[in-house]
Amino acid sequence: MEEFIQQLPQLAKDSHKENAAYFKKLKRKPPKDLDYQMQELHDKEFAQTDCLTCANCCKTTGPLFTAKDITRIAKHFKMKDAQFIDTYLRVDEDNDHVLRELPCTFLGADNYCMIYDVRPKACAEFPHTDRRKFQQIANLTLKNVAICPAAYNIVEKMKERIKLR
Repeated sequence: MEEFIQQLPQLAKDSHKENAAYFKKLKRKPPKDLDYQMQELHDKEFAQTDCLTCANCCKTTGPLFTAKDITRIAKHFKMKDAQFIDTYLRVDEDNDHVLRELPCTFLGADNYCMIYDVRPKACAEFPHTDRRKFQQIANLTLKNVAICPAAYNIVEKMKERIKLR
């Protein structure tokens, strides 16, 4: 798995042009059963993928923290929202709350999330390959294939299964 993770950015770069063209077509005319097919591909991939052997998303990217996320996680730590923000977050160029540093502060050495039960929505939904109206998140998916081995595999299987004209 570690070797695949190392190769992932280059694999994603090599297939970026092809994937971008594919997603452009997908956006224009998505199959009626796209959400169903994506859910099936997602479930099949995650039946054989153990995120704890990877955690590359937690090591290399930080989630966006919504106001609800902040309140929920602050409460978990018995902190005020402002104290949680001051301790763990910063405001990025898009004016969103994100982690101060990477890898994620809450990632344990064993790849377990210390706040798993209250984790941000963005973490819970990552890599978003089972999201409804999947065609709307093409740009996000193009980024995620460079980070997540499962997302990469899902997109490759998707291109084999869902032929676009």
